[in-house]
Amino acid sequence: MSSIATPAFGRRRLRWSRLVIYGVMITFLLFFLLPVYLLLITSFKSFDQVSLSRMWDLPTSFSLESFNRAWNGGEGVIGMRGSFWNSVQLVVPATVISCILGSLNGYVLSKWRFPGSETLFTLILFGMFIPYQSVLVPLVEILREMRLYATIPGLILVHVVYGIPITTLIFRNYYATVPNELVEAGKIDGADFFGIYRHVMLPLSAPGFVVVAIWQFTSIWNEFLFGLIITNDPQLRPVTVALQNLSGSQFTQWNVQMAGALLVALPPLLVYIFLGKYFLRGLLAGSLKG
Repeated sequence: MSSIATPAFGRRRLRWSRLVIYGVMITFLLFFLLPVYLLLITSFKSFDQVSLSRMWDLPTSFSLESFNRAWNGGEGVIGMRGSFWNSVQLVVPATVISCILGSLNGYVLSKWRFPGSETLFTLILFGMFIPYQSVLVPLVEILREMRLYATIPGLILVHVVYGIPITTLIFRNYYATVPNELVEAGKIDGADFFGIYRHVMLPLSAPGFVVVAIWQFTSIWNEFLFGLIITNDPQLRPVTVALQNLSGSQFTQWNVQMAGALLVALPPLLVYIFLGKYFLRGLLAGSLKG
């Protein structure tokens, strides 16, 4: 009897433990989604429906006027349309250049070791821990000397430089998982430095490029401080700065603010929806191991 009852008791206890785990997870999920729910329902409300007493209520009638005003502007609101395309012009080249430089750095530091390479790698990683605020003054002065201050190319340069440590780390650890025999075989076949990179390493780099591209795209798109300080011209500022300017000086149209926040969050969200599975594959392939 005990041999029969024990497995049943074990299955029952396992079932209850799973229910508890799922219940806790669902509770945390709902708590996490509460701000998203508030963001969505408020963005579809008209201004007269927005109040603290009715903040959790569904809109009595759905309206897209908040999105139109956040995008095109109107009634004291500067639209985000121009700033949105500023961010696109910023994030695409900055992400591509960061991926290429990080890939080359990782290739050199993992497969072409030289005296002092570990020290150089440590110094590169040190750049990850330098706060943005501590370098703003010299950064602005350098950009002025280069005639890149208050320009989109200047902002691209800043994000590329600040992205080098993390992209180098990811690619270096990813390339460390590639067998050295492949590099040696390329040398025997007469391939030079760039030949091995192009024909051996680059075809194997898709998971690493996906991880780095998603990381850099999200980080650059959501960045606020550099966009605020470096691009002092309102016509050149990225979309995160434009979103902050939606609040207004006299009062805040919360429905417009929420609609703008939803528009700003849409590109990174779409990137994760369509490339999320490749991001996980890249992580599991070793791009963040080491």
